[in-house]
Amino acid sequence: MTKQASQDDKLFEEALDLIIRLQGDPANPVARELVQRWRARGPEYEAVWSEVAEIHGMAGQVLEDRRKAAQETNVVSRRTVITGGIAGLAVLGAGALYGPDVLVRLRADYTTATAEVRNVVLSDGTVVTLGPDSAIQTDFMPSLRRVRLLSGMAFFDVAKDSARPFQATVDDMTATALGTAFDVSSDAGFISVSVHDGLVEVAAPDSPLALGERLAQGQWLALDAKTHAVERGHRERGQIAAWRDGLIVSERDTISSVVARIARWQPGRIVFADPRFGAERISGVFDLHDPITALEAVVHPYGGRVRQLSSWLTIISPI
Repeated sequence: MTKQASQDDKLFEEALDLIIRLQGDPANPVARELVQRWRARGPEYEAVWSEVAEIHGMAGQVLEDRRKAAQETNVVSRRTVITGGIAGLAVLGAGALYGPDVLVRLRADYTTATAEVRNVVLSDGTVVTLGPDSAIQTDFMPSLRRVRLLSGMAFFDVAKDSARPFQATVDDMTATALGTAFDVSSDAGFISVSVHDGLVEVAAPDSPLALGERLAQGQWLALDAKTHAVERGHRERGQIAAWRDGLIVSERDTISSVVARIARWQPGRIVFADPRFGAERISGVFDLHDPITALEAVVHPYGGRVRQLSSWLTIISPI
């Protein structure tokens, strides 16, 4: 990919983030001002905005007609798939499979790009390994150390400080470290915590974790943010945060959550043509050094197909 193509893809992704954000809350003055400032950066920004707005609008208006035509002729054109994918992103909203959007990045203290794994040393000596397309915000106080995972995944090797507990939060879930190293991730509506060493106290209101639950070495749990259902299990120590070594270890995870993790290593958007397909469960170990092959390994057992239509769009659909 040339440098110019890479820049064009980056602008396209930023514009798509903004237009989806604006569609979700069109009266929000902050979102509208952010769009105006982004478009005013130069003619290339305005050109990309016009392209994305046209495709996005086309998807919403004619997608159903195109689907009917495709069913009648048993042919799906490349343009139909592209507009269908864009419409799917609009429907999925915050559950779409892509990294931190523009507003998240503005809130974050540390972020990473696609396929980037970064070590960050916090002011207390805690080392955070930040996964791709991820973002964290730090809030250290005299009596408490708190890190918010705004997007993606992070592995925390916590520095000991008995006077200041260390908490990692994701939405309403709080994981309090009790002298430990642990992994936290947020993917497609599922929040997971896995303990590498020590103990972690996990709590989330309005869920089975309301009173808190203590996890020891090797234990993990995953919270469905929508239904508040909790799943638990145990992994070998070496399998926790295996993404640091280029592997995704899955155990009874939804296809959508596994795809969301793999997507952090694949440039552009990854979209389900049928969101219901992502609810199926999968277990396995997937190699992140070839994200497309990893995606195929995830979806093929359920009759899924991976189609990379361009450098910025990959579609997963039933065969």
